[in-house]
Amino acid sequence: MSLLTLDVGNSRSVIGVFEGEKLLEHWTVSSDPARTADEWYLLALGFVRSAELGVVDAVAMCCTVPSIQLELRAMLERYFSGVPVSVVGPGVKTGVAIHTDNPREVGADRIVNALAAAELYGGPAIVVDMNGTATIFDVVDERNRYLGGAIAPAVELSLDALARRGAQLRAVELAEPRDVIGKNTVEAVQAGAVFGFAGLVDGIVHRAIASLGVATEDVAVIATGSYADVILDHCSTVTARDPWLTLSGLRLVHEKNH
Repeated sequence: MSLLTLDVGNSRSVIGVFEGEKLLEHWTVSSDPARTADEWYLLALGFVRSAELGVVDAVAMCCTVPSIQLELRAMLERYFSGVPVSVVGPGVKTGVAIHTDNPREVGADRIVNALAAAELYGGPAIVVDMNGTATIFDVVDERNRYLGGAIAPAVELSLDALARRGAQLRAVELAEPRDVIGKNTVEAVQAGAVFGFAGLVDGIVHRAIASLGVATEDVAVIATGSYADVILDHCSTVTARDPWLTLSGLRLVHEKNH
């Protein structure tokens, strides 16, 4: 059976196809808010057909953008009414107990990541999702309960803001500089981005582990999202890199509901 998974974020969306537990193929596209339901269908179906993956037998989706979700729901109703569909939200079983002040305000992608971390790595675990809009930390305890997390700006967003607001600064490539002490403006910005965000990741992870009150070696720290390897190469706390963690979580949501 072919399962189509859609992880739709603020700036980028990831489309994947599973056969059982195996991720056959994946694609990354922009999250264009002007894209219609018909366009989303043609986009996803075009990828599936180009990879010769056959017929879509089921769909699992999470979306953090309300305006896009309206179009995606319309797509599901029009083109996938005859197959099992799981849209992460109220009424969909995830098996993850959410221990936050207001469980309804937790983003669907964060719940899916927590589920994947709990099922695939086991709690306690911390997911570090580095996407184009934010760097998100989600914490699962030893009983696989979702406790909450932290949200910081994304490295791309920070570099764009720096280039726009700094009179003598410009956009630079996110690459590792020769040294943390930059010898020119470009290297100084790169040093701040690479080593600064590596320090951000490690600092929040260390504090989250201390808050959990468990041994560091007992915590799985999983990095996912459209992250830059150049930053993770300097993170001492990350124990696993799983760029398709959210897609795996959507597969697990489908299995729990169908």
